[in-house]
Amino acid sequence: MTSVRIPAGWPATEEQARAVQDELRGRVVLDEAGPPPGTGRVTGVDVAYDDERDLVVAAAVVLDAASLDVVAEATAVGQVSFPYVPGLLAFREIPTVLAALDALPCAPGLVVCDGYGRAHPRRFGLAGHLGVLTGLPTIGVAKNPFTFSYDEPGALRGSSSPLLAHGPTGEEEVGRALRTRDGVKPVFVSVGHRVGLDNACAHTLALTPRYRLPESTRLADSLCRRALKEATP
Repeated sequence: MTSVRIPAGWPATEEQARAVQDELRGRVVLDEAGPPPGTGRVTGVDVAYDDERDLVVAAAVVLDAASLDVVAEATAVGQVSFPYVPGLLAFREIPTVLAALDALPCAPGLVVCDGYGRAHPRRFGLAGHLGVLTGLPTIGVAKNPFTFSYDEPGALRGSSSPLLAHGPTGEEEVGRALRTRDGVKPVFVSVGHRVGLDNACAHTLALTPRYRLPESTRLADSLCRRALKEATP
C-alpha cells in the first residue's frame, strides 16, 4: 500500500479550493465520445475514511472491459487533506486516489468514480477533477441524485431520465438517472472528462450485468474496506 503526504501548496481554505475548481473546470473536455464500452480496460476508484485516525484510503481496481475480470489493483493511504465541505469533497480524496492510480502496473483506461462529474453544484465533481489532472477519460456513477431532480425512469433495465439542475436561466441536464436492474432504484451517471453522456450510460450498463452498482467501483469499495483495516499513516 502506498503512503501519501498532503501535497505542498494544497488548498487549505474554501476560498482557495473554489479558486482551483474554477481554474480546472475550464480544462474539462466534453466533446469527446470516449472509448467504446466493452473495449480496453476500465478502472474503478473509491475511498474509505477512518475518522478517528484522520485517514483516507483509496483503491483502484482495473478490469478487462470485455470480461470484467480483474487485471490489477492498488491501494494508497494518507491523511485527510481537506475539511469536510459539501461540494469540495474531491480535495479530501484526490491526493490518495492519484497515488493509487499511479501505483497500478498498467494503464487504467476509462476511470469510473463512485461520485459525480458534471452533476455537481459547480459542475466539477471528483470525476471531472480526476480526469483533468490525469488526462484520462472519467465518469461518475453515484448512488443518489445529490441536489438535482429527475423523473423516475421506466422500470426496465436501461431506462433513463435526465438529471436536472434548475437555475435562473432554466433547466440544465447534468447527468442521467439510469436503471441498471429491473425495478431497482436507479444510479446517477454524469460525465467527468473526455466521455459523452450517452457513452457514460452505456459503460455503466456494461459494468452492471449482475448488480445495481458498476462492478468496477463495487470491487474498489470492497478493496478499500479491507485496506482500511490494515492502514497505517
